[in-house]
Amino acid sequence: MSVEILDLGALALTAVFFALLYYLHKKKHVDFGVRTILAVGLGLIVGLAFKGHHTYVAAVGTIYAHVVSAVVIPLLIFSIISSITNLGNSVRLKQIGLKTVFFLVLNTFIASLITLIAGVATNIGSGVQYELATDYTAKEVPTFVDTVISLFPQNLAAHWSNGEVVPIVVFCILVAVSYNKIAAKKPEEVAPFKKFIDAGDLVMGRVVSYVISFTPYAVLSLIARAVSRSSPADLIPLLSVLVLAYVLCGIQVFVVESALIKFVGKLSPVRFFKGIWPAATVAFTSQSSVGTIPVTVNQLTRKLGVNEDVAAFGASLGANLGMPGCAGIWPTLLAVFTIHLLGIEYTPVQYAFLVVLAVVVSIGTVGVPGTATITATALFAAAGLPVEAIILLSPISSIVDMARTATNVVGAANPPGGRYRRAAGHCRLQWYGGDARGRSLRVTLKNCSPQKYNLKREIKKSTGLHMKKRIGAFS
Repeated sequence: MSVEILDLGALALTAVFFALLYYLHKKKHVDFGVRTILAVGLGLIVGLAFKGHHTYVAAVGTIYAHVVSAVVIPLLIFSIISSITNLGNSVRLKQIGLKTVFFLVLNTFIASLITLIAGVATNIGSGVQYELATDYTAKEVPTFVDTVISLFPQNLAAHWSNGEVVPIVVFCILVAVSYNKIAAKKPEEVAPFKKFIDAGDLVMGRVVSYVISFTPYAVLSLIARAVSRSSPADLIPLLSVLVLAYVLCGIQVFVVESALIKFVGKLSPVRFFKGIWPAATVAFTSQSSVGTIPVTVNQLTRKLGVNEDVAAFGASLGANLGMPGCAGIWPTLLAVFTIHLLGIEYTPVQYAFLVVLAVVVSIGTVGVPGTATITATALFAAAGLPVEAIILLSPISSIVDMARTATNVVGAANPPGGRYRRAAGHCRLQWYGGDARGRSLRVTLKNCSPQKYNLKREIKKSTGLHMKKRIGAFS
């Protein structure tokens, strides 16, 4: 009975904090990002005050995670098809796709390489006294051929239910490219399809906006659950691994990603992190890269000025391909830890091969909680390491997963970096002007974004003309 009372007490305190967040939003108009950060602190208070009593509190975060998961696939279907059909030009599509894949793979490679260097330099795992579990059942690891095959669609309903996003993305690309081919010759025949897709994209966008508005409350709930269920006794022997994992995630996010944003994206890292912080917070608390896609797309478009088509394409692909946290840092760290733990003699060539394997096994992974275990198992099997060793670090895996997932999401937001400046600094728009001949005109507005500027007002101020009909788009 005491447990139930304490659970109710945790729920009551959470309700008070929910009311505070609502008040700050409706009455004080506090920014979404600020409320999300505040929710983290409030969640820590609840988790520490009611240690082990999170049953009712966690339900709020679980419901949020379920709803977000429910909207992800339909959002991707409409947004990706709409995005590619809006692009229209297959050449531009190829450029965006190749650049995105390149940066995602590069992120994973750098993360794995840094982890390898840090693990070897610190001799992580050496001197730790552990016996391998004998009752651990390794997860089945697909072969390379099976992995490649799994990237392509077979049963959309099955892919949907299993959270396999990559095959759905491939299917959407096929549909969109087919539309572009037909639209180039017979646009009137596929116009109804385009209207349906654009309408669906608009509706899903509104659904996502509603769901996202509840993010601070979910973050509070999920943080409280994470803190409440942690057992310090389980963490002491593995504290060095836990600390090193967080340090490596911090280096990847704040050093590597910052450098890419600065020198490739030509954007201030401070501005980038300020814009993407809510998405990283949701990823940290929900431990789901796929579930964070709506928030990532929202922040990229509204706060960083990224073209919505590009943001949807890059964020969705980045949640499943690469993943520097779950597929780069964690599997490599586990591998180095195991090598030192068991005293295995590894040559520099073998160590280098670990990095290559980490990049290979990152292809086609699904950005949901538990992905890191799959990628680690695949890496161990490919490298000839005992997969039973993975269970040794299971007590800290869920805690590290928060940092891993946040790293994944920041990395997924990075590939569109080469288009930040263009999207945020130049808005190119075509419209029918107000002159006597109704000529089609083109204007470039400097330092604008669709969310911050009243375009009709800006056009009138620049040209003296009234916009009657918009026929172009931001690019």
